[in-house]
Amino acid sequence: MFGEYSFNDNQADSADGDPGPGSRPVPGNLPPEPASFIGRERELQLLEVLLRDRRLITLTGVGGVGKSRLALRAVAAARPARPDGVWWTELSPLRDPSLLTATVAHTVGLTEHSPRPPDEELCAWMADKELLLVLDTCEHLVADCRHLVGELLQSAPGLTILVTSREPLGMPTEEVVEVRPLPCEGPDSDALALFRARALAAAPQAAAVFTDPVRTAVAAEVCRRLDGIPLALELAGARVRLWTLEHIAERIGERLEVLSDTRAALPLRHRTMRTTIGWSHELCEPLERLLWARLSVFTGDFDIAAARAVCSGGPLPAAHVERVLAGLAAKSVVLRTEERGAGARYRMLDTIREYGQDWLTELGERGIVTDRHAHWYAALSQAADPGWMGPGQVDWYRRITAEHAQLRTALEHLLTADPTAALEMAGALWFYWFACGHVHEGRGFLERALRAAPRTGSAHNQALWALGLTALLQGDMEAAQRLGDACSRDAARLADPEREQRAGYLHAVSLMMPGDPVRALQLAGPRARAGRGGRTSGVGWLLCKLATGYALCDLRRFEEATEEARSLREACVELGERWLRAYADYVLAVAALGLGDHGEAARHVRAMLSGKRLFGDRLGIALGLDLLAAAVAGMGDGELAARLLGTGHAWWRTVGRPQMGGSPSLTALRDQGEQQARAAIGDTAYETAFMGGAAAPTG
Repeated sequence: MFGEYSFNDNQADSADGDPGPGSRPVPGNLPPEPASFIGRERELQLLEVLLRDRRLITLTGVGGVGKSRLALRAVAAARPARPDGVWWTELSPLRDPSLLTATVAHTVGLTEHSPRPPDEELCAWMADKELLLVLDTCEHLVADCRHLVGELLQSAPGLTILVTSREPLGMPTEEVVEVRPLPCEGPDSDALALFRARALAAAPQAAAVFTDPVRTAVAAEVCRRLDGIPLALELAGARVRLWTLEHIAERIGERLEVLSDTRAALPLRHRTMRTTIGWSHELCEPLERLLWARLSVFTGDFDIAAARAVCSGGPLPAAHVERVLAGLAAKSVVLRTEERGAGARYRMLDTIREYGQDWLTELGERGIVTDRHAHWYAALSQAADPGWMGPGQVDWYRRITAEHAQLRTALEHLLTADPTAALEMAGALWFYWFACGHVHEGRGFLERALRAAPRTGSAHNQALWALGLTALLQGDMEAAQRLGDACSRDAARLADPEREQRAGYLHAVSLMMPGDPVRALQLAGPRARAGRGGRTSGVGWLLCKLATGYALCDLRRFEEATEEARSLREACVELGERWLRAYADYVLAVAALGLGDHGEAARHVRAMLSGKRLFGDRLGIALGLDLLAAAVAGMGDGELAARLLGTGHAWWRTVGRPQMGGSPSLTALRDQGEQQARAAIGDTAYETAFMGGAAAPTG
């Protein structure tokens, strides 16, 4: 029965809720492994030992040498020994060091609905975990990573961290492993095997080339000239589609000789990698070189629509971008992946992107293309705003989640280049900050934008309101009340009923959570809503109905709460909305529980949990599990109730604020379920079942 209430695809409980030995997969988020992993047996054996015996390992080496691929293969093999998971944090898109902790926290499943500093919250959450954390590509954040890693290792004795970086962190306990190029001597070298694999992937008809000893020797010479650097080998191998091996060897040789002096200040392997990328750049068509340069403004992956909008112009019309991009993908300059529900996504490896950035600067286009990138994602955020409460809600959530790295980059740029646009963008993303687990990050961007932009107009009011929502979820009720007051005054000045309704919700909930449902009802109830006016399908009106339902439940006016929540749910169904509908189900469940109908309460809360899972709404899942436990306990199943409370406890830990920081009504509801469960099965059985539930994965 407990399996019905599992909220993680990695969780595989048995039907009665008691996982059998080895039946639960280790949680984690490892990216898919590239198909062309070759060699590295010695390094993998070494890492197997180090990951068992050391707590901090750093893989260093030149760009393109394969640090990330080696790390991925090594940690995948180490997963069974890590009951709390293996978690991969890609840091190459991150430019703002202040978001480092939030990025790691979100990776491991901590949503930071807490007023505590993020570092403290993450350390507390990891304290009893046995997990392996990978920080991939840290060279641009070495000092910040050093600080965070030090705090985490001190706080969490069961934590192991694997870092990839072009330079070590410089910590006393750090075990540094230099990742060297692949061996490239001899006819059976790993470098030749990788070159052959990439060449055959690009041109299967070239298989006969590698059966000829003479031509295989030419290929081996190419590998030797490229120093066995995997990225260089792949770039060269992709050329077999168009050129003979002899032509490739000749052109690489010419390029290395021409640049051997101009790059003399760089170490040999850096020169080889840089030279190979330069060679690949020269061999691209002019439009491919132009697109390569313009694509370098993207941090992380992107889709074709963004590439067209940001990179077209001049000799490269938008209609030609997809064809030119396909050419870069064929040459391994751009990596193409297919993601379920997201279509084709593209990205550049850091080493290749850095070359493109230099070229973009030489072209004199860096400023204009960076602006275009930022404004494209600002426009995307604005387009999402009206969709947050409609039939496209889930699609917008997935799309904005996929573009998270680009949104960060755009906001960072706009905060300096166009503060008003930054304010509009940060405010338009209110649902993403508030409902999708990015509260700390959202609050930071909103506070910065409000300081930088003019303090007038609807965009200012929207950002104030969004900031109030983040304060609300962090338990900063004083700030939420203050912002609610400011929003109300500002909305009245703007004569905007919708904004007045939104401010009413913010103010009402900031009073209700500490225990004042009477005042909350005065601010959000039917009379207050009617007095402010506005659309009954507007976000503010619907949120006020939700606050009203909560307040009525707190006042034990369960029939009225049911009526309010049912009306809200019907409105959400008509709009095609899911997130708010789930909270309407929650109020219906609380009301049913208050009226003594435990089966009806369980039915509504199951519907609520289904909706919360769509958005990874950890707060909603934690609330729902506590409520479901109370309903199940009321039906006499104390063991299941205890397990659900244990699982709820695990989810509350990922939120950072058990029962929303001690909200009286939520605490009372949870305590009711616990008391009934203990009475049904006894304290010993309760503790056993609770601990079993608490061990459920939440990642």
